[in-house]
Amino acid sequence: MDLDELEDRLVVFTRSMSGDPFARVSDLEKTSGHAGFSYFFDVEANGGRQSLFLRLPPPGVKLEGTADVLRQVTVLNALEGTSVPHAPVVWSGDDPQWFGLPYFITPKLPGDVLRGDYLLQFDEDQRREMARQAMTALAGIHRVDAADCTYLGDFWGFEFDVTRWDRFYERAADQHLLALQPKVRQRLLDTIPHEARIGLYHGDFQWANLLYSEDARLQAVIDWELCGIGASLNDVGWICAFNEPRAWAHEGATGGGLMPQADELEGMYREAWGADAGDIRWFKALAVYKFGIITGFNLMLHRRGKRDDPHWEDIAPSMATNMAYAMDMLG
Repeated sequence: MDLDELEDRLVVFTRSMSGDPFARVSDLEKTSGHAGFSYFFDVEANGGRQSLFLRLPPPGVKLEGTADVLRQVTVLNALEGTSVPHAPVVWSGDDPQWFGLPYFITPKLPGDVLRGDYLLQFDEDQRREMARQAMTALAGIHRVDAADCTYLGDFWGFEFDVTRWDRFYERAADQHLLALQPKVRQRLLDTIPHEARIGLYHGDFQWANLLYSEDARLQAVIDWELCGIGASLNDVGWICAFNEPRAWAHEGATGGGLMPQADELEGMYREAWGADAGDIRWFKALAVYKFGIITGFNLMLHRRGKRDDPHWEDIAPSMATNMAYAMDMLG
């Protein structure tokens, strides 16, 4: 639907939900960088004004995985009453009378994610404290009772976490840069940490999914599209790997080294967890293993004209170092 139709629908929706028959909607705009369709808008109702965020799935797709926005609602509701900064759900549902699709609405929070000029305004001490807030929040996410997130389904197993990338590897471009893939894959399967704890995970825990205010406070962990039930240390391995210079070869990797690096982040997480967090190395290896394959797959799509995104050409030099770092982490 176009913005005019959506605004009309939002007016009807907000008047019903707020109980104010004169509620008004303004400043509706589409956001970018989400797997679905997301919008910011303002509502004037009951004598007040509020800025809100609306999330809808893409139209015409099966409502599962990243397109099932109610998965995110499950997690955001489970975070209520915890110390994890998040955007609380204002309204959500699957009644098609409003938007024709499931939806959820949260407050639009002030601040931005850590990239570009926004990151550069913070000094080293601030950035270190911001990282500590992030890793403390991550430990809080991993303490959420999985029983509160049954809608997310069950853990599919460690083997699946490794083998699910096989079909993407088979179609990846520049496979010579992934020459170590068979060895890394086998080593991952041979050294599965079956003792690792299973629980809620974010799925893409990194600086671009952490919203900070201008006074360097973590406002919310955002973008829960890839959340699920599985090995929670996947999140730790993911953010640590993306902040490990040895794992990358392309220009601009690890954000220019402005944020604390992998070992320090891991230490912050262990401190926040307060007990034996477990061995992170296997999860660092899995993180770069799958990212190297994802890079090759997206590079193929770009070169074949199926998805124009030249950024993957810039990242391609890291495919080989991804695999080498994975082998190093696996001994």
